[in-house]
Amino acid sequence: MTESTPRQASPAAKILIEVGPLLVFFLTNARVGIYAATAAFMAAIVLSLATSWVLERRLPTMPLVTAGFVLVFGTLTLVLADELFIKLKPTVVNVLFAAILFGGLARGRALLRPLLESSVKLDERGWRTLTARWASFFVFLAIANEVVWRNTSTDTWVSFKVFGILPLTLVFTMTQLPLIRRHELGEEEAGAPATDTD
Repeated sequence: MTESTPRQASPAAKILIEVGPLLVFFLTNARVGIYAATAAFMAAIVLSLATSWVLERRLPTMPLVTAGFVLVFGTLTLVLADELFIKLKPTVVNVLFAAILFGGLARGRALLRPLLESSVKLDERGWRTLTARWASFFVFLAIANEVVWRNTSTDTWVSFKVFGILPLTLVFTMTQLPLIRRHELGEEEAGAPATDTD
């Protein structure tokens, strides 16, 4: 028996898996507060990973790393009864992602490539540029999180986390489409060994 090809969840299912835990976090915070919301967020993100595994038989790297930080910082928040930890989580995660991507570029590797190559094929310059842009965007998100949680109420920060970061990410993703089109490889080029044209 041959091994089956990887499953692909529908776009709607993928969006629900990504956004579902954030909506649970927002709604629970609105009703019963940040600590219950943190516990619900932790449960929802584990459920989202389990759903992703059932639908696709794989766990995407970045959501998996994010879930790990949610569980660690969420546990600290609940055990120490200090909401600071869940507020710091986005800063730490985004700085980590930026450091990994910038570190890869410093070693001559565009680390977005193995994450996204199944859905888009770019030349080497395109991968490096896209990686640098995403790394810079993660730095921006970390700074934005710090500014918001330090200067606003917890409810405002939760709203920003759910209804600010996601739209910002979607807008940023859309602004990268011209870059992707400029550097996208045709079918024949995508099948050929990669060469650096810089």
